[in-house]
Amino acid sequence: MRIGEGMMMYSVVIPAAGQGKRMKAGKNKQFIELDQSPLIAHTLKVFEEDERCKQIILVVNENEIDAMQEIISTYKIQKVSKIALGGKERQQSVFEGLKQLSGPDEIVLVHDGARPFIRKEIIHELVTTTEQEGAAIVGVRMKDTVKRVMNQTVEETIDRSELWSVQTPQAFWRDALLTAHKQAEDQQFQATDDASVMEWVRARVVMVEGDYSNVKITTPEDLLMAEAILRKRRMEHDSNRTRF
Repeated sequence: MRIGEGMMMYSVVIPAAGQGKRMKAGKNKQFIELDQSPLIAHTLKVFEEDERCKQIILVVNENEIDAMQEIISTYKIQKVSKIALGGKERQQSVFEGLKQLSGPDEIVLVHDGARPFIRKEIIHELVTTTEQEGAAIVGVRMKDTVKRVMNQTVEETIDRSELWSVQTPQAFWRDALLTAHKQAEDQQFQATDDASVMEWVRARVVMVEGDYSNVKITTPEDLLMAEAILRKRRMEHDSNRTRF
């Protein structure tokens, strides 16, 4: 389905069921406020405002359905077509979300609920690359020196020129991803991201370069970075409005 030449539509699955113990907030980090709005509201808004996003599948904890529905209503998020119940692990949650999609094969993105700063232009590049290549993920080049350590002893320094830090969204043709997840479930293969599931079934996955502001809010320190990113983007927005 397209909205114009070269403008392929997509659906997105957003897992938001994790409890985020590293945040030490005593609640799901999706409800922590950034700029007086819950974290998940910022993430949902990105896709709500993207004309190429046709629907959002939100995956949540069973005891948080009402709270999520209130956020959806309060922030006028109209593209959430279904709310799915999450599993024990992220991989299970994504699989449950994918099962909610039906109809002809399409491009589907999987995006962390705790990554509110993904830019629309990167999403569009990811979708275009997936349409052509079959599977694509967003990442950034490693900046730090990386060492392999055993028992607190440095064994080797890794050549970082080939190393990338992987982010989300990750994008795939839906049917291929569903098949891979079903096979992983049947064979009890556990992965930390969807690209790893696809790699496990020998699928080719292409990297799209993102930016370093697309952080995942995981620890209290990340909140400080998130506030700085919000301030910077607000200043950029105000500057553009003044210019034009």
